Amino acid sequence: MNIAVIGAGAVGLYFGARLQRAGHDVRFLLRRDYEAIREKGLTVTSPSGDFHLAEVKGYCDPADMGPVDLVLVALKTFDNGVLPDLVRPLLGEDTALLTIQNGLGNEEVLAEAFGAQRVLGGVAIIGSNRGEPGVVHHKALGSIRLGEFTGGVTERAAKLAETFIAAQVPCEAVADLRRVRWEKLVWNITFNGLCTLANQTPGYFLACPETLSLVRELMAEVVAGANAQGLSEPIPEESFIDENIARTIKHTSDYRPSMMIDRAEGRPLELDAIYRIPLEHAARRGVRMVRVEMLYALLAAGEPNPDHGREPAGAAPAEAGAA
Repeated sequence: MNIAVIGAGAVGLYFGARLQRAGHDVRFLLRRDYEAIREKGLTVTSPSGDFHLAEVKGYCDPADMGPVDLVLVALKTFDNGVLPDLVRPLLGEDTALLTIQNGLGNEEVLAEAFGAQRVLGGVAIIGSNRGEPGVVHHKALGSIRLGEFTGGVTERAAKLAETFIAAQVPCEAVADLRRVRWEKLVWNITFNGLCTLANQTPGYFLACPETLSLVRELMAEVVAGANAQGLSEPIPEESFIDENIARTIKHTSDYRPSMMIDRAEGRPLELDAIYRIPLEHAARRGVRMVRVEMLYALLAAGEPNPDHGREPAGAAPAEAGAA
């Protein structure tokens, strides 16, 4: 399969490297790693075994990459304004678009530009960071759950899941993409916000009864917002929160969430996809996530150019958009 990776950060480089190692023709759109990867290849360190790809197809311009069978999008969501322009040169007649970006609203960007029939979405449950240019450190986990934007488990989604599994990436095709997106938000909203604001890793908040209680309250708000969306099955609040906390203690207690790294390195935060849009979706269904609103306000206030004129996130807009 010919695959283009758009958004070659720690997540895009890791999954793209796995796919190339499994024999696929993978083409990476690169920024800061371009020279290093073209000269030295790509190195992945991983608990499941380190490996090195001596030759990697890296590009600075998507126009040079050519049409592909699959576009894997791992771009930071604050760059979604340019995403259609990056994807357009990669399209063939049957090119599928899979976004594994954080939060909500990403499938809609692709569907509006290229048609809903091309679009799949997925959530990546992974702990990974970039090292020096040309090096990715896979710390823990590393699975993907994906589904069609239009719903249901199709033959295309099932085959794509098999492709990832063959590349040593645990993967599942799901019928309800919205549900898995909200499931990831339970962790992302909670720990990205808390860790960024306090400059502490997740284990810090789980070690103290008072902050552990806050973690559970934030997660419960997100579960309530999710369950108001008309999911195929509701997310069971107590057991799902327990699972998230147990997994965090075991795998990512000392892991720095992506938003924490972005703030430390002076990049914008993915506030729209992870906070604003979920808050709006919940508000449309009559659910206010007041603690999440507070996290969003504090994070936005810390941005270099906070948009103080934006409509409050908890207020339902005049017209409801796609769920």
